[in-house]
Amino acid sequence: MRFLSATLSLTLLAAACTANAAPLPAPRQVDIPAAGLTLHAQLYKPDGDGPFPTVIALHGCGGLSGQAEPVLPRYLEWAEQLVKTGHAVLLPDSYGSRELGPQCRVKERRVLARRERVADISASRQWLLQQPWAARDRISLLGWANGASAVLWAVRPQSSRGAAPDFRSAIAFYPDCRISSGLGWSTRVPTLLLIGAKDDVSSPSACRQVVDGARGRSALARIVVYPGAAHDFDRADLPLRAIAGADAALPEHGHIGTDADARKDAQQRVTEWLAR
Repeated sequence: MRFLSATLSLTLLAAACTANAAPLPAPRQVDIPAAGLTLHAQLYKPDGDGPFPTVIALHGCGGLSGQAEPVLPRYLEWAEQLVKTGHAVLLPDSYGSRELGPQCRVKERRVLARRERVADISASRQWLLQQPWAARDRISLLGWANGASAVLWAVRPQSSRGAAPDFRSAIAFYPDCRISSGLGWSTRVPTLLLIGAKDDVSSPSACRQVVDGARGRSALARIVVYPGAAHDFDRADLPLRAIAGADAALPEHGHIGTDADARKDAQQRVTEWLAR
């Protein structure tokens, strides 16, 4: 009996490990009506009918896709983590939908965080409100770099448009806070900023100023500054290095690289923030 019990336990454990290791299903491309264009997006969704809490995830200036993949590994990994916690994830492609490539080194951008990307967020939200599998009162925002800057613009009280309910919460990874810091930024939904103290692409000091300035006249806004972490600290297996060369998918200067401790902490904080 003990042998049978032990064998059954090992079998169940192996099955659980296999289930946990199961690959994320391929995304489904969806087309979202937007002003002047059709916004293409990639959708990851748990099995079942829902309704699921849903995250609109905003890519950085390098774009959403690679040469042979609809979603870059960095966003794919986050989608996988979020789906495991029961969330659906919608990733609108702000550049590909406009037949544009990476925009990191474009001097005069046609797609701005405060304008076109906020419009893409609004269109994505309106589309989700019509989906029976999406929990209308649990739609949140998550963005990286330029996408995070768009998140900060989208949650300002001045940007509130459309039908209720509003976004549940927002998370911004290393946004460029330098413009927002001079505008008296505040948020109408709980917003979390995550940035490295050594980020020389974005500006940790400006992001601190943004959050400190919002206190007392804003919904909850918090910032976590990770000592020693650089830009892109949450990417997997990226050795710290100075940006060099003419890669259009990278900023012109600064440093990027994984910080294992900050990455692990950020993953936990994102899970907790979205569960609020």
